[in-house]
Amino acid sequence: MKKALITGITGQDGSYLTELLLDKGYEVYGIIRRSSSFHTGRIDHLYRDPHEQPALKLIYGDLTDGGDLSTVVNEIQPDEVYNLGAQSHVRVSFDMPIYTADVDALGTLRLLEAIRTIKNPPRFYQASSSEMYGKVVETPQTEKTPFYPRSPYGCAKVYSYWQTVNYREAYDLFACNGILFNHESPRRGETFVTRKITRAATRIKLGLQKDLYLGNVDAKRDWGFAGDYVEAMWLMLQQDAPDDYVVATGENHSVCEFLDEVFGRLDLDWSEYVKKDPKYFRPAEVDILLGDPGKAKKELGWRPRVTFKELAQMMTEADMKLAEEEKILKDHGRG
Repeated sequence: MKKALITGITGQDGSYLTELLLDKGYEVYGIIRRSSSFHTGRIDHLYRDPHEQPALKLIYGDLTDGGDLSTVVNEIQPDEVYNLGAQSHVRVSFDMPIYTADVDALGTLRLLEAIRTIKNPPRFYQASSSEMYGKVVETPQTEKTPFYPRSPYGCAKVYSYWQTVNYREAYDLFACNGILFNHESPRRGETFVTRKITRAATRIKLGLQKDLYLGNVDAKRDWGFAGDYVEAMWLMLQQDAPDDYVVATGENHSVCEFLDEVFGRLDLDWSEYVKKDPKYFRPAEVDILLGDPGKAKKELGWRPRVTFKELAQMMTEADMKLAEEEKILKDHGRG
């Protein structure tokens, strides 16, 4: 049985990747930060019968603690490591730039050092981001497009990208970068724009909310389904040689188009409810991101399955169920 170690296992991508690996017969270990409350909602359904030997194990650890990471890696001796842990909100990275760099940049370096020093280093996947392209110098963006990050988050991810390449070339590690463009799902955090929209629209439909405040609604992104994208992560680590790949749909849509899809499905006109709020604008904006997944399609045999419209429908239906539950509680005087 193969063993995989995942940082960021309780996040959107971590939960979908865990499902994929368990289905493939892996023993999965997830690093979670110690806190006073549990944040495992996205993976609670993956625990096996407690009377059996579980295939999913959670371990306390932190990307800011290199010694702890070394201990975890040495104890587990994983076959594959997926570094998905990060402070992943771009706008928040402007408010917390030092913390973002410590976790997203130096955290990757600490993990690379931890795996480099063991006898049989595991294969390593680094969650790189389309935000590294930032103020894009060409469209669409490929594996050869120069980076021009426009946020502390993007800068931290560029650092991690090149450290991954450097460790691959300097120490002969099997280390890959997946340059993932925006990927969403019903498990997306509610502060990210797509989920913020579906959550608000369904609550507005049921009279639980009046308005939705957003920033730049003209920004264009290449949006795919997170469940599709984790398959590309796994495929990268199954190749004969390590490499870096853009993972995207090859299509881009504006925030306005996503609003059209979501509010339209609810027979609402979003312009009546959406208000612009300056606090949601970034100090340095990224106007357009569009990935070319040609290399991933050719070399990995990977294809995105869920379309933009299907993604909007999936997220709207899931959040409508949440809104309906919320309304029931409110109507019974418990909301």
